[in-house]
Amino acid sequence: MASKLFKNKTFSSVYHKYMIPVSKEIINMVLDFVQVKRNGQPLEMAVDGGCGTGRYTIPLAPHFKKIQGIDISESQINLANQYNLLDNVSYMVAPAEKLPAENNSVDLVNAGLAAHWFKVDKFASEAARVLKKKGCLALHGFYPTNKIEYKDLSHDLTVVMSEVWDILRPYIDKDTEHIFCQYKSIYEAIPQKDKQLITDIPVKFQMSIPEIMGLIQSICFYLIFLEKDVKGAEQLLQQTEKRFQDILGENADSAQLTMHVKHYCVLACKD
Repeated sequence: MASKLFKNKTFSSVYHKYMIPVSKEIINMVLDFVQVKRNGQPLEMAVDGGCGTGRYTIPLAPHFKKIQGIDISESQINLANQYNLLDNVSYMVAPAEKLPAENNSVDLVNAGLAAHWFKVDKFASEAARVLKKKGCLALHGFYPTNKIEYKDLSHDLTVVMSEVWDILRPYIDKDTEHIFCQYKSIYEAIPQKDKQLITDIPVKFQMSIPEIMGLIQSICFYLIFLEKDVKGAEQLLQQTEKRFQDILGENADSAQLTMHVKHYCVLACKD
């Protein structure tokens, strides 16, 4: 399913433009963990598995001498290369289950919003192979909440968003189920003894109505809905946008709504 979804060029463009902003909280959490486990040693190499268009590769890059982003989607990697301006960042098409790195050579293997697509056992084995002693693994994602805040209209806006997720919920498949259990099953599959799972990390950010509509289209289970029922998916977008506009009235074009999500993160260190 992941291969089919992310090889869609239109979806790749929507995903790059509208997926929620990178979480600074998660970036800081990962880097703090790596610095502690690596005992402050200079960080030479990172691999960003399932990097997509480089959304997490780029903010990690200043902290490593070199970072390699990999993804199975050529269209995602093409966009990543298009927007890459950093000399220490490179991208290539490759599966997360076959990391392009030598044994014991990597300080961090990262995967943001991606590990639920992997064959976790094979990926975990590969991560253990390429990581240095005391090298780190970071797997993180988010799940959408219904909560939207805007002045005294928060309740009505939240009701609309709740109904959107209710409509999309039947299109959650076995891969994306990991999102809603906050990677608990992935955490359990990681073989390292030194590991931790941090859940329900609150993050909020500002979005306009067009950006929220783009966000909905960038969610993988919306694309599954679209493939199965084009008319229904298009109607969902049209009706949702109109409901938001009706609630906000004259402020609809200028309003910046506060969106809430919950992030989670699996951190592990090689013995």
